[in-house]
Amino acid sequence: MQPIVNGLESEYGSEIEFVKINIDDPNSAAAKQEYGFRYQPFFVLVSADGEVLQEWPGYTDAQLFEDAFATLLQN
Repeated sequence: MQPIVNGLESEYGSEIEFVKINIDDPNSAAAKQEYGFRYQPFFVLVSADGEVLQEWPGYTDAQLFEDAFATLLQN
């Protein structure tokens, strides 16, 4: 998934902030609890005001991310 995420970040990084969290890192415990990480990988699309817009547990096709990003950026 890392190559897909890196590619999406290259394409959308000027419009969407990408935050990568290692859920095995004890310093990530608060984020893990807040977003309910249960899987690796686990992706969450969060609005600028902190609302969880969409979640993707497990491996996900890049097109699903791109569709969600397009919808977000149209609003």
